[in-house]
Amino acid sequence: MKEVNMAFPVSLEALLRSAVSEDAEHRDDGLCVVGIFGKSDMQLNALKESLVNTLADKHVFSAFGGADNGDGSGGIQALYNPDNRVLYLMLTSVCDGRQLLRACQSPGAGSGHADSHDFWKGLERQHCLRLLYLFSVCHVLLLVHPSHTFDVTYDRLFRALDALRQKALPLIRAAVKDCPVSKEWKVNCRPCPPRLLFVFQMSGTLKVLNGSESGAHPDKPKKHSPRRRLQHALEDQIYRIFRKSRVLTNQSSNCLFTVPANQAFVYVLPASSDEDSVGSLLGQLRSNCILCEQDSGTLVSGPRRYQQTRPSARQGLVEQSGATMGAVPTDCSLKEFLWQHVELVLTKKGFDDSVGRNPQPCHFELPSYSKWAQVALKLHQALTGGDEDDVAEMAAKVQAQLKVLDGFLNADAKFSENRCQKALPLAHSAYQANLPHNYTTAVHKNQLAQALRVYSQHARGVAFQRYALQVHEDCYKFWSNGHQLCEERSLSDQHCVHKFHLLPQSGEKTDMDHNPPILNHNSRGRSTSSCNCGRKQAPRDDPFDVQAANYDFYQAQEEKCCGKLERIHFPIFQPSTPDPAPASNQAERPPSEADADRLREPGAAHSHTPGDTSLSLALSLGQSTGSLGPYGDGESTTTAGADGQVQQKRPSLADRQPSTVEYLPGMMHSGCPKGLLPKISSWSLVKLGPAKSYNCHTGLDQPGFLPGASFLLPWDLMIRSRSEDDPSEPLDGGASSWPVPNKTLVGKRGGAGGPGRARRRDDSARAYVGFEYEDGRGRRFIGSGPDKVVKVLGPGGAKEPAGRVLNSDMPLYVPSPSQGRGVKPHFAQLMRLFIVVPDAPLEVTLNPQVQPGPPPCPVFHPEQTDLVLPPDGLWVLRFPYAYGTELAPCYPPKENQPLGNYKVLRGILKANTQPQ
Repeated sequence: MKEVNMAFPVSLEALLRSAVSEDAEHRDDGLCVVGIFGKSDMQLNALKESLVNTLADKHVFSAFGGADNGDGSGGIQALYNPDNRVLYLMLTSVCDGRQLLRACQSPGAGSGHADSHDFWKGLERQHCLRLLYLFSVCHVLLLVHPSHTFDVTYDRLFRALDALRQKALPLIRAAVKDCPVSKEWKVNCRPCPPRLLFVFQMSGTLKVLNGSESGAHPDKPKKHSPRRRLQHALEDQIYRIFRKSRVLTNQSSNCLFTVPANQAFVYVLPASSDEDSVGSLLGQLRSNCILCEQDSGTLVSGPRRYQQTRPSARQGLVEQSGATMGAVPTDCSLKEFLWQHVELVLTKKGFDDSVGRNPQPCHFELPSYSKWAQVALKLHQALTGGDEDDVAEMAAKVQAQLKVLDGFLNADAKFSENRCQKALPLAHSAYQANLPHNYTTAVHKNQLAQALRVYSQHARGVAFQRYALQVHEDCYKFWSNGHQLCEERSLSDQHCVHKFHLLPQSGEKTDMDHNPPILNHNSRGRSTSSCNCGRKQAPRDDPFDVQAANYDFYQAQEEKCCGKLERIHFPIFQPSTPDPAPASNQAERPPSEADADRLREPGAAHSHTPGDTSLSLALSLGQSTGSLGPYGDGESTTTAGADGQVQQKRPSLADRQPSTVEYLPGMMHSGCPKGLLPKISSWSLVKLGPAKSYNCHTGLDQPGFLPGASFLLPWDLMIRSRSEDDPSEPLDGGASSWPVPNKTLVGKRGGAGGPGRARRRDDSARAYVGFEYEDGRGRRFIGSGPDKVVKVLGPGGAKEPAGRVLNSDMPLYVPSPSQGRGVKPHFAQLMRLFIVVPDAPLEVTLNPQVQPGPPPCPVFHPEQTDLVLPPDGLWVLRFPYAYGTELAPCYPPKENQPLGNYKVLRGILKANTQPQ
């Protein structure tokens, strides 16, 4: 082999795949392979690199850097010494300080705990595969350790490697079956059982002076040096440990490695006299220069070339040179320690390390480089993989056998697994503690958090996250397996008490045996409510939809009470197709172009802004002010223009033709699209009778009212009579006029006052108004203000005027005056508005607007606004029991929520006292 090819270390894969030429006369010479592995610290002069430099008598490894694979995993570096036919294979891994630093800087090492653990264990498995490779191709192995104590973790590592080798042996045999080596090599997959040697480094604290400096008496016989005694102690300790763990047995052919019985296999490097790394390098350079000067005299060629470079001979030169400098070594050098084992290989004597009564001889073969390279390449492909399909398949099978290492290398993961498995039952018990049979998602999350808290108190290690996910899955399976409560909430914000179920379709009956069961929602909440007119009370279940809350219950009471009363019907959706569809959820938008074109036709309305032919933004959003009201004035259709001519007013958006194809899925409110109507009306307006049916001295004769709280508030209205000499208002006693008391009409200008004299007279009329509140137990009362209840204890009726309640926002919810014994307060809800319209020449306009929540809650109103109540009647407006849009319901207020955000806007009643 040409020396120039191996003058510097190369990677093992590059060596095996390159065509290295050998000298023809030395082509058949034997090759001794020495493997070096172990640990090293972060010192400048790394231990393994400095050992190779010492053994090769060359400065081949730099003291300021080491070999790297790019990912911090290290690799095997090869260095061939042609003088003595020794090939050095040095393994670097994360056990070395420099490689450990590179691995920590790699991207994979900065992830989570479990991922980081997998990353480091992957590097350890890769290190074990490379160690198995060294134990399969080397004759002698050097284990290097940076301290003077034996690391007992090597015992576990060697047992794992031995188990892996036994599992992978059939695969390795198949890989080397065609190699030109002996049958014993093919069967055992190695040239011989390798001999393992140990090299320790003595720390500076154990430095012992030698010779006369130690203070020993010169007349006493010399004993072994302290370093030699340490080596013997380490040999005894290592041998006992490996024998106890069955790593070493009597038959060396079955062992992963052997140790010599009658030779030293432990070497302790003496501590340096100082910590000067530069001085150490200069000393090595000086000794190498002396060796080169001595070797330059005679050169021997041929097979016995290594005899001249034997370490014993060369060490004598070093000792001579050292003696001239006054340093006399008392123990053998590292070269002498190694060469006594290498010479057994090169002389083909082999190792006879079997002990016992009947020791069996071990196989031994000293191959040439070409034979060794073929076997080493095949083994390298089998253990690390290659491009060929068969090689890749074999490498995959070898990788599958790495699970044998888990029991030895992943002791911390095994401990974590056992610990987390013991914590699982504790977490399950914490989850199921004090649980009802069926419960909601909120309860499930709270119990799951408690279970994870208990789990985190007992679980440890890398398996923590994986078993935490299992706690999640187990708790969810327990909850979903018959313990999940129906998540539907009623309009009063109460959960359904049934477990997860399906709703019955139209005409379908309930079925408890079905999986999941078919049931209607039920929160077990019941309350007492009155009918539309308020004369009958009945219990009702807690509703879960707007139709059941605002329509179905009152329709059931229609047959018993108020079905035959006169009423004003609110417009609802009238389908023109057999299968109408609900309108899609969309925000309120301005009128379409078709509507604008229709309004721009002759006779259509003009914009308030001169020159603007489209609808104004305020009108399109239903927010115009003035006489238009919230949705425009739908009564008056003409107005005077700027030039004094009479122009037609813009038609109200409420007057547009509603859709007959799409209906509004929720209730009518300020945010819903225009032109849509709901299927049912949530409001009701009925007439109990004429105005005289209400007695102001006795109040309302209906059940549920608190004592003295059933009196309506008087509303006095001044009726302005028309002037007699007003030419625009005829007073001819027709249908459009109202006769003045004690006045006889004789003509347009006639009268008791004489011609040309105008007279006017004002009369008063009394209406009655009452805002009725009702709580869940059917207790009712009339409110005389935002925070006051009507209380009449004597005859004469209520004295407070209705102006206060009509000119202020009335609360939708107030605390019930009859609270129960419980701590939770009860609220009474505004349910009805009683209006007594007298038989007088006036118009009472009804325009209810309710805001059942804080902004941005929309304002709810009936399907028709600005209703004119006919005179001489006792009218009852029933408000919705529950409010909700097409997206979500508006829940009643909680205990800590201010009631001022839930209100009925002022201006619900307006009176027009100007006769028509």
